[in-house]
Amino acid sequence: QVQLVESGGGLVQAGGSLRLSCAASGRTFSSYVMGWFRQAPGKEREFVARISWSGSSTYYADSVKGRFTISRDNAKNTVALQMNSLKPEDTAAYYCAATNRPGVDARRYDYWGQGTQVTVSS
Repeated sequence: QVQLVESGGGLVQAGGSLRLSCAASGRTFSSYVMGWFRQAPGKEREFVARISWSGSSTYYADSVKGRFTISRDNAKNTVALQMNSLKPEDTAAYYCAATNRPGVDARRYDYWGQGTQVTVSS
């Protein structure tokens, strides 16, 4: 099993940057594909980005491509999401998640953190 804890959320002005981190516990972290999802009030949880177990492959939602970067450090059991050029529509609770069944569907992810709030003011 993997336990996930996110941090790094906060309030930022449009055009600003934030870096989210997700700390994982468990010896098998490096065997999981890691993903970031977000959920705004009244909306479904949506895929943001994912990274392969080795870190060599990444995939992004069109809405964040070119602005967000996902990375991982298997030695430290962490995954990060660097968010630049933030927009008000990026406001949401952000969750990291782990899976052995890669995809963009949240239902394919077995382990979830508690979420961290990102608020972008205009």
